[in-house]
Amino acid sequence: MSNRENRTWTPEDVAEYLGVPISTLYRWRYIGYGPRAARVGRHLRYLPEDVRAWLHEQQEPVV
Repeated sequence: MSNRENRTWTPEDVAEYLGVPISTLYRWRYIGYGPRAARVGRHLRYLPEDVRAWLHEQQEPVV
């Protein structure tokens, strides 16, 4: 993931960033869960800020 901050992320990049298997990322997409993605031709791409925002939304409140 060289120079990851200045480009869109691939599903592999997102899976690595989130620490989940890529199959989990695809399953989430299938059920309508997970960070927003855009289709560029036949490829999925993610904006890093969307992935970070989605991850931030997943934080559980402190009890």
